[in-house]
Amino acid sequence: MGRRGRQNLINVHFFFVTTTVVKFTPVFSFPPFCDILINNIKFYQSKYKFEILAYVIMPTHFHWIVKTDSDRGTISDIMRDIKKFTAWQILDRKEADNLTDLDQIFKAAARGIKDQKNKLWMKRFDDEVIRNEKMFWTKLKYIHNNPVKAGLVKKPDEYKYSSARNYLLNDHSVIKIDTDYAGIEIV
Repeated sequence: MGRRGRQNLINVHFFFVTTTVVKFTPVFSFPPFCDILINNIKFYQSKYKFEILAYVIMPTHFHWIVKTDSDRGTISDIMRDIKKFTAWQILDRKEADNLTDLDQIFKAAARGIKDQKNKLWMKRFDDEVIRNEKMFWTKLKYIHNNPVKAGLVKKPDEYKYSSARNYLLNDHSVIKIDTDYAGIEIV
């Protein structure tokens, strides 16, 4: 399967990315699974030297804005590794915790895929190049308001797995975000 023209993005560094769990299964309603994703992001951030400018982990998907260093790794490299290793760890944790309700979903999603028994993520991820400051602010506000719009919280900074906490509360306890790039305006 082709990379949809991503090889042309060598001098592009800012991306808004979305990736989704198969069948929109609310896997990330379970905080230990969110922690697995966060730990993988941190690990690959160290490897690929990208900067996280914003993120939110929703029950069925996650969004983020990243600034990549194309000499260290492309957005495709980063997403491939984060998705692969997060899936393995979540599937292992699912087995250890005997979460059988997820078994059927992940096994059904893997049917017809050679050498694969389970599938956590939808095949592709969506990415948009952040081309200007206006687009950056639009995506940042979208990310931070996503949990409010979904009815999970009343205010963006109430949601644990969102960079709104980094921007509004200077809380980097979940993951370090580069808030200097954007400043602190959110609303």
